[in-house]
Amino acid sequence: MTSLRAATVQFHHAAGDKAANLATVQAFVARAAARDVKILAFPEMCLTGYWHCRDLSLDGWRALAEPVPSGPCSQALLSLARDHDMAIGAGLVEVADDGRLYNTYVVALPDGRVERHRKLHAFESPHVSSGDGFTVFDTPFGVRLAVLICWDNNLVENVRATALLGADVLLAPHQTGGTASRSPHAMGVIDPALWRNRARDPEALRAEFQGDKGRGWLLRWLPARAHDNGLFVLFSNGVGEDAGEVRTGNAMILDPYGRIVAETDAIDDAMVVADLDLDLLPLSTGRRWIRGRRPELYGVLTQRQGHELSPLEARFSTEPVARSF
Repeated sequence: MTSLRAATVQFHHAAGDKAANLATVQAFVARAAARDVKILAFPEMCLTGYWHCRDLSLDGWRALAEPVPSGPCSQALLSLARDHDMAIGAGLVEVADDGRLYNTYVVALPDGRVERHRKLHAFESPHVSSGDGFTVFDTPFGVRLAVLICWDNNLVENVRATALLGADVLLAPHQTGGTASRSPHAMGVIDPALWRNRARDPEALRAEFQGDKGRGWLLRWLPARAHDNGLFVLFSNGVGEDAGEVRTGNAMILDPYGRIVAETDAIDDAMVVADLDLDLLPLSTGRRWIRGRRPELYGVLTQRQGHELSPLEARFSTEPVARSF
């Protein structure tokens, strides 16, 4: 078996405290290095904090933001990657050269490169721009990585695009589960009191995390992203109370057949480690079926239908959607 050891993390970030969050990342990197991990994925915006940002002014967002790759967080990740011969991904708020702000995922590589993915469907604030390109790149470990942030993964075209660009492993950093979804059968609010009371009654919180507000919802779609595209998925997520919502963790690693290789039911910070069997890739169903595509039929996918909304509008719209447009 040709294998590559990977890991994915769930952790409870500190809102607005980059130093504290970076210390958590450093501790997990040390644990991963002790187990010879080569690819390590942390959650979306885990270095800056996430949901509290939706209420920040433009000045508040700018106070959290930093350039990539020259900013201190990117450079700290790069130092860790070099020291431990590891690819390390973590999320933050980026300020671009033109002043625009992005929900960005930084992947630091041991050869000195820093790759970044700007969330394609950013809805956190009117102050945040959406990215406009896919992020797929080679690594020193013989695999090609892709990154899609949270809602990016829920639109099937995005994952297929990364597969067509040669991705072997998809890093899927999230801040999800337990959200106030507009859909009556997708996720749902978890009482923050269950999080605060987890030491005394862990099973009540675990039931929510493992049920339809967390793992149950993920298993309706996440395995299909791996299976249909013939790639490994490293799902990382926040965990715990996040400005009134409760993230459900559920860190897991899926293989190119959509099977869960490793996962955790922890209700607090945790890391999941697995050896990726790279020999599964060439004959995986998704990879074989992609070769049967008929691109000449898919023009409709690139045509606007007239009902499109911005990511921010679509995420928070309360209007039902008609079946035909």
